Amino acid sequence: MNAHTPVVESATSAASLSVNALAQPLIASLLERQAELGIAARRDERGVLIVDAGIEAPGSVAAGAEIAAICMGGLGTVRVRANSGASARDEWPTMVEIASAQPVLACLASQYAGWSLAASKEETGGKKFFALGSGPARSLSCKEPLYEDLGYRDVSKHGCLVLEVDRVPPEVVIDKILRYCALEARGLTLILTPTASRAGTTQVVARALEVALHKAHVLGFALGDIVEGSASAPLPPPAREAIEAMGRTNDAILYGGRVHLTVNGSDEDARDLAQRMPSSASRDFGRSFAEIFTEYEYDFYRIDPALFAPAEVWVSSLATGRTWHAGATRFDLLHPRWLGEA
Repeated sequence: MNAHTPVVESATSAASLSVNALAQPLIASLLERQAELGIAARRDERGVLIVDAGIEAPGSVAAGAEIAAICMGGLGTVRVRANSGASARDEWPTMVEIASAQPVLACLASQYAGWSLAASKEETGGKKFFALGSGPARSLSCKEPLYEDLGYRDVSKHGCLVLEVDRVPPEVVIDKILRYCALEARGLTLILTPTASRAGTTQVVARALEVALHKAHVLGFALGDIVEGSASAPLPPPAREAIEAMGRTNDAILYGGRVHLTVNGSDEDARDLAQRMPSSASRDFGRSFAEIFTEYEYDFYRIDPALFAPAEVWVSSLATGRTWHAGATRFDLLHPRWLGEA
């Protein structure tokens, strides 16, 4: 099977899974725990549910983990744990762990931040707006070419989109989401997580597995052959502003992310994927993401695509039982950026 064969053809059970329906119980749980998690939810004048997880509400790391699971369409688990064996020299004390038995749907059909949502100053009547939408509602609109490769489209009366923004989207953008997703206003949930917030930082680091799935797709690996995945990455300290937060969350995955994929196919394909995936293959490897992003004038598309990958990778073949390993974590690069002087 090549990379453009629809994934659902390789797993008929996956075709019946609705990432939006599976996310609904998780959203209900999130709303029940608002006070505990430090979030605030309200409905706008039309009935759209707006969840503030870090703009005016304080949010929390725990909220970020719950939001990350929602973002994966209920097809993944996200856990924050203390790294009891960590030393100041070679590890980090808090880790985010992710796992999925349906990694392609969870990460690419749902979690990936691929829906570009923009509005001009004229459209908003004030400031221009731009955000990349992630979460299960993407699979209702299928506005991205990626869905042609996935061969997946969800149908649901409910949809949830996660946006890394520091303000509520303008009406023109919400109208666009409703129209393309074919949703009534009361069927849409928008979760807002500024990157510099605790929830925002956590849910971005929880994309370590998604980053690996996206890199596998870029490399042309047959997505339907990826049958299971797990990942971990260090949770960086809170940042003061958005660019610094973006840098820290990306660095956490690029230099501290570990991913283990289980795949069908040949040993040759598994070995090739492992060898080509790690972020060390990039010409920009070793530099802080914030520095790179600033140098390229805040244009993601000028950054070497090979950089967007976990630091260390294991790929196990179901056919032969062999595992291939490549890359290595580089906490020596993270510590100077995150640690203060004792």
